[in-house]
Amino acid sequence: MTRVIVLNLPGGMASSLAITLDALETANAVSRRAGRREPFAVETLRITRAAACVFQPRDLVIVPGLGTTTEAELTARLASSAIRRAVRLLVEARAAGATVAGSCAGTFLLAEAGLLNGRRATTTWWLAPVFRKRYPQVELVAEQIVVADWPIATAGAAMAQMDLMLAVIAKFAGARTSQACARYLLLDRRTSQVPYMAITFLAGEDDRIARAESWLRKNIEREFTMDELAAAAGLTPRTFARRLKVVCGVSPVRFAQRIRGEVAAMLLETTNLPIDEISRRVGYSEPSTLRRLLRRDSSRSPSSLRRSA
Repeated sequence: MTRVIVLNLPGGMASSLAITLDALETANAVSRRAGRREPFAVETLRITRAAACVFQPRDLVIVPGLGTTTEAELTARLASSAIRRAVRLLVEARAAGATVAGSCAGTFLLAEAGLLNGRRATTTWWLAPVFRKRYPQVELVAEQIVVADWPIATAGAAMAQMDLMLAVIAKFAGARTSQACARYLLLDRRTSQVPYMAITFLAGEDDRIARAESWLRKNIEREFTMDELAAAAGLTPRTFARRLKVVCGVSPVRFAQRIRGEVAAMLLETTNLPIDEISRRVGYSEPSTLRRLLRRDSSRSPSSLRRSA
């Protein structure tokens, strides 16, 4: 049996904490009904001045999401005495051999503890630019919902806590138990945050990248080079690519493709234009190119996007 310590952080998201506890209890219930031993012994550790815990190698420490809405608020929270205590606990847990998992802004605590250095990780997509600036030693894969780089696992935006818990349950209780929990809780399998990531929001974090995005949208119907896009930002191609990677986590080519795809999806959902015309309006002479792009970034076909609207 794995002892699970769930950190109850001041100002943490109640939904994220509840999801964690519900998922673990569901895994225990599924195991009981199958005549198996419960895989998890769960305790909640409220972070106070006196918060202390002795960790063992088989322990699992889970960090639910923080309830932050702005970069300034997040920065202040990370500097608070309670969060600093939580970070020290995470350092102690890993030093003892425990596994650590966190989601949403909670992943910042793992990074503050130095646990993600040299590892692949993810976080909530809208905080990705902040994360990259604060923790350049972490390989951020912001498009992924869950990155399980055991003994560390991270997840994206707040409700990705459930995706994280399914990965944790699969790791410690087996894939069959995790699948049973997903069926019991009526959960769909998701692998990417890309359909939910607003590239415009990310681009707005840097005035030069925002300038390039604005130029791209004005010139979306024609072909252009990445050097032209960099020039629109007032940067050399190399500097533009580097800044774009930091802010949006993508290359110039992917940046242009994402915006073309967003515009195409909007036209599919709000007009009756045929796919050939929409392809032309977003700069693709071949509709097949747009179809491949939409399937890659949203896992949806043009007809599926139109039907859902």
